[in-house]
Amino acid sequence: MAAMLDLDQLRTFVAICDAGSFTRAAETVHKTQSAVSMQMRRLEERIGKPIFGRDGRSAKLTEEGERLLGYARRLIRLSDETVAAFDDDELSGRVRLGTPDDYADRFLPEILARFSRSNPRVEVTVVCEPTLQLVECLRAGSIDLAIVTSVKDTTTAEVVRQEPLLWVVSNQHRLEEEEVLPLALGRDTCCWRKDAMEALGTIGRKNRLLYASNNSTALAAAVLAGLAISVLPESALRPGMRVLGEAEGLPRLSPCEIGLMRAPNRPSTPLVEALAEHIVSSLDNLSMRIAAE
Repeated sequence: MAAMLDLDQLRTFVAICDAGSFTRAAETVHKTQSAVSMQMRRLEERIGKPIFGRDGRSAKLTEEGERLLGYARRLIRLSDETVAAFDDDELSGRVRLGTPDDYADRFLPEILARFSRSNPRVEVTVVCEPTLQLVECLRAGSIDLAIVTSVKDTTTAEVVRQEPLLWVVSNQHRLEEEEVLPLALGRDTCCWRKDAMEALGTIGRKNRLLYASNNSTALAAAVLAGLAISVLPESALRPGMRVLGEAEGLPRLSPCEIGLMRAPNRPSTPLVEALAEHIVSSLDNLSMRIAAE
């Protein structure tokens, strides 16, 4: 393997892995699908190993492809950091981001990793609070940007993602068959709790609230232990959970809308806008992965 690896080919390779298909990756890297396929053939020739499945257009990695992915990410990250270190126009400073803890668990790893690679001189401070508290933090100026649940008549968020809100239960238990549904939901300020209780009231379904917490990990634990039913957005589903719907007597819920809010009465900054762009891009990547699955 005397030939040098091509960073552009590696970027395309990583884009395919992240997007889940050659077609979506072509849109991400602004190339035609045939150009993407050609790059991958040349990359396989360079390393002397097959990196994708035999059907040619599959995004399923071989064992060698899995090995290459780790190296590719590290090489791209190092390249970006090197360029940024010598860029006098590179953004620097501190930006304060707010998010509910369940969004932090699902979204922040990719958001912060992508943003840090592109802006290594920027310090991101993260504050985890429920949406209504984050709105107050924005008004007080203690944070610059927040990922929030868009609540009508309460927040004026720019909606950047929408996904189904689902009833979930442990796949080892059939709590939906109980006469009185045991529930694990957020505290009384939680909009998902309000929607769930109103929907159950509309169909006259008896229920009792056993667990109330704003901590998503605690609610998921109650579900996985077979103690209660809860509501979660599609991207928050975990192994061991089963989705309930109208076939099991549970009413349809309004979609979950995730939005961005900036501090009011203050001009936005290049730092805030750069982070906002990375958040939107990361959520778009999540949508593509879910669709592929």
